[in-house]
Amino acid sequence: MNSKQRVLTALKRIGVPDRVPLQFDLHRGLLDQFGAKLGIPADYSPSYYEDVTYRISANALRTAMGSDCVVVGGGLPAGYSHPKTDDGRGAHDCIVNEFGMTMRQGLLYMDVVGCPLANVTSADEIERFPFPDPYAPGRMDYAKRDIERFGADYFLIGDMELTMFEMAWHMVGLEKFMVDLVSQEPYVAALLDKCKEFSIGIGKQLVALGVDAIWAGDDFGAQNGMMISPRLWRSVFKPRFREVFAEMKAVNPDVIIAYHCDGAIAPILDDLIEIGLEVFNPVQPNVPGHEAEVLKNKYGDRLSFWGAIDQQQLLPFGSPDEIEAEVKAKVEALGRGGGYLCSPAHIVQSDTSVTNMEVFIAAVKKHGVMRKT
Repeated sequence: MNSKQRVLTALKRIGVPDRVPLQFDLHRGLLDQFGAKLGIPADYSPSYYEDVTYRISANALRTAMGSDCVVVGGGLPAGYSHPKTDDGRGAHDCIVNEFGMTMRQGLLYMDVVGCPLANVTSADEIERFPFPDPYAPGRMDYAKRDIERFGADYFLIGDMELTMFEMAWHMVGLEKFMVDLVSQEPYVAALLDKCKEFSIGIGKQLVALGVDAIWAGDDFGAQNGMMISPRLWRSVFKPRFREVFAEMKAVNPDVIIAYHCDGAIAPILDDLIEIGLEVFNPVQPNVPGHEAEVLKNKYGDRLSFWGAIDQQQLLPFGSPDEIEAEVKAKVEALGRGGGYLCSPAHIVQSDTSVTNMEVFIAAVKKHGVMRKT
């Protein structure tokens, strides 16, 4: 099997692949270290939301390291550059992105330090706000390049994360948005719909370009439970994600629907399956309801899994033996009969060593060969 066949076999659950497939995202520090080691400089693809850059960059490097997947996404319009500004407190190294967020480089990611809708009160303000055009010329240039280069041999994932909830609260500010969401302020629905329509535009283009899977995503979970109640999620977000998934399938009925949601979100997995979810990512470990055996036994005939390897403690601080043992356990639990794409549960940060990352990759290749059942 080549990489594309391996992932398709696993995620579509149409048999047992020759081994459990592999995918990973790396922060800039690790990408640059591996690029220097392998002589393949990391090629950074800009994203319309800056931190998604680490999802969609360095595909030549990551495939050389062993990834079976290539991730592509929407970039910036042709000729566009971010205006520079300060944060009002003397820092002059900030940018203003297309959504009007003032952002400054933090220790790991770009931090939002100014929200364009921090004082929003009405739906009319949302209607007047100048949202970016998902179809702007040039936005898909990097995606087209990598799809053409890798599409025959590797599984193509189209990234449209920050689909609506996260994009909305980044524009308003988390505390205000959460209070207004519960209070049913009229602007909330209007803003979510604007964000949703932008993401649909990005996603439809990626599907039309030929990605094998579309990757939506909003983080509704925390370490111990959901950030909002399942009831609120069902009333506000479930119908909107149903529409997003349906729009992708309308372009290509065979595209696989994947969904990223950090934290403990077991209470809404049945709902997500009902509206069309096919692959659950990142299966964050060490949170309630995400025990690998429990998930596989309950959902393995309806859902495939992508992720499940702890990048909070295991990869940065675990020994090689501990990393190998955990990979072996997750492969045996989630890869049984197919249905598993092995990956860290998030972008691997710079606190993880090159050595530990190599141990992880080698462990997947060693223990990923499964007996057919």
